[in-house]
Amino acid sequence: MNLLLLSNSTNHGSSYLEHCASQIDQFLADKREVLLIPYAAVTYSYDEYEEMSSNALSLFGIKVRSIHKFDDPVEAVRNAQAIAIAGGNTFRLLDLLYAKNLVTEIREKVTSGTPYIGWSAGSNVAGPTIKTTNDMPIAQPPTFDALGLVKFQINPHYTDRMIVQHKGETRAQRLAEFVELNRNATVIALPEGSWLQQKGSTLEYHGSEKMVVFTQGQQPQYVGQEQANDILHAFV
Repeated sequence: MNLLLLSNSTNHGSSYLEHCASQIDQFLADKREVLLIPYAAVTYSYDEYEEMSSNALSLFGIKVRSIHKFDDPVEAVRNAQAIAIAGGNTFRLLDLLYAKNLVTEIREKVTSGTPYIGWSAGSNVAGPTIKTTNDMPIAQPPTFDALGLVKFQINPHYTDRMIVQHKGETRAQRLAEFVELNRNATVIALPEGSWLQQKGSTLEYHGSEKMVVFTQGQQPQYVGQEQANDILHAFV
């Protein structure tokens, strides 16, 4: 498979996809048209998502076409050169992917080699389930089972920063609760500005901050790129 799983779409001080547009261009190689799936959108329209993505990627000669412009979403996926799933609310996204009969279609398309790009919610649905999303359940999908393109759970936008005088759970505490009840699961937490990239049998971590790994019975592991890649190799 060919996967590019980004933690976020916008870095502080930059425009939409600006920090990763060149990486997307390199990842796609000769593919110059991307099917955008903006179903995670709640406060943005699908047209706005298409425009924002197109503005960023057109600089590299990449054409973005949103799936909502097609009469048949299933056929759009089947004919796509590459697929990109944008961020927003993960529950809303997964609910619509099931409603439009796209979960199996996307999985089969991507496992056959079609490049897949996800950011935020689009990265979260690449895992076995969406149980490690940061989002509120504003929609109710028929199941939490997701695309299962990778064997580990993903938590995008990861931060361990604490708000002064805030007494609620930290992100690390919430993910520790997940692995306590899902003991065979591994969670890969992606800080802002980081991403995972799989090309065939090679799966790598990229980012200036350390990747964080959660497993049952272990303290969170903060690992640099070399150690992160060793850990990820076991999942390919």
